Amino acid sequence: MERRYSNYTVEELREEIAELTEKARKAEQMGMVNEYAVYQRKMIMAKSYMLDPSQFSGGEVYEIEGAPGELFAVDYLRGVFVWGRRENYEGKVLSEDLEAVPIGVLAKKVQ
Repeated sequence: MERRYSNYTVEELREEIAELTEKARKAEQMGMVNEYAVYQRKMIMAKSYMLDPSQFSGGEVYEIEGAPGELFAVDYLRGVFVWGRRENYEGKVLSEDLEAVPIGVLAKKVQ
């Protein structure tokens, strides 16, 4: 039975990320695009559990790693997920739908 990332220590999460990075590299070399994407998502989730959720709060706007030109306006936080909406740098909401993303995809806070 697999353990949940929430039960891992920080060191175990680092080891998991290293293993996933290697698996993703091999999948990419073999042209296994879907498998590569799965490993990337798992790395983001593991990274999310290494971060302190209290550093993220509603009303803040963050850049999104891997999505140039898109920002994420946080409404609220639940666990290691933030809920909110994507917007551009001009503050225009790109989607009215409420979306959840792991805190591991958030880059620096926009001032």
